[in-house]
Amino acid sequence: MSRHRIVISEFMDEDAVARLRARFEITYDPGLVDDPDRLAEAIASVPALIVRNRTQVREALLDAAPKLRVVGRLGVGLDNIDITACAERGVRVIPATGANADAVAEYVIATLLILLRGAYGATARIVAGEWPRTSLTGREAQARLLGLVGFGDIARRIVPRAKALGMRVAAYDPLVGEHELRRNGAEPMPLDRLVAEADAVSLHVPLTDTTRKLIDARRIGAMRADAVLINTARGGIIDEEALVAALKEGRLGGAALDVFEAEPPEQPERFADVPNLLLTPHIAGVTQESNRRVSLMIAERVAAELDRIP
Repeated sequence: MSRHRIVISEFMDEDAVARLRARFEITYDPGLVDDPDRLAEAIASVPALIVRNRTQVREALLDAAPKLRVVGRLGVGLDNIDITACAERGVRVIPATGANADAVAEYVIATLLILLRGAYGATARIVAGEWPRTSLTGREAQARLLGLVGFGDIARRIVPRAKALGMRVAAYDPLVGEHELRRNGAEPMPLDRLVAEADAVSLHVPLTDTTRKLIDARRIGAMRADAVLINTARGGIIDEEALVAALKEGRLGGAALDVFEAEPPEQPERFADVPNLLLTPHIAGVTQESNRRVSLMIAERVAAELDRIP
């Protein structure tokens, strides 16, 4: 067994943990993410840390781990990790690029269909003796316009799924050329036009200074009154207060949030009784299959990095 130690502070597939445990000393404790003092103590002399999206790998934590050499991220977003501070300390950050993209793409399509059809919240009413057929007449996806904000790996996997439903797809991404967008099946479209014309808007950008509140009150107000909005990217990209107000006032057809400005959300009661709003706990990319893919990928890459340490 290698003398190297690994701390895992959030949940990970058990088979992947077992593979690591066969070669390394492992501290696997998903409760560490909610106990900063214990986490700092646990990583004081370890070269490797594996996290998901809640563990904050910033200067204070890095200062508590002077021997840290690698951080494995069970996912792809890196906004909970100070990349600059890691680089300055010689700590390599390894995300699970691509391993959960299909799970997110499927989530977006399923959620889009649920929001457009609008029929799946009727169980309690039917049990109560109602028969609300007229009020639950929803819409089909075919021939409707899906607007993708950001055109990375996940968005590209959404395109063929949406087109299989007969949808048209437009995309906005200032970092991707028009030829590349068209080559991957999306019509290039400026952001404000996309937001104003799309029947459904799905967000796929990282949270940065330029994307924070990108979908603000003005852009939400410019959306069609029957449009739906889906955020599986990062909380903070949508102005949550503006979204809630638009849904309550009937100025937006529906929305789904898998990510929030704070996780778990602060004052979650503000989302109570908001019509046509679906909430999930940052789970779009987590299925049984994707969790295994992500976990095994990070286990292998972290092990390989540790093998390079004398």
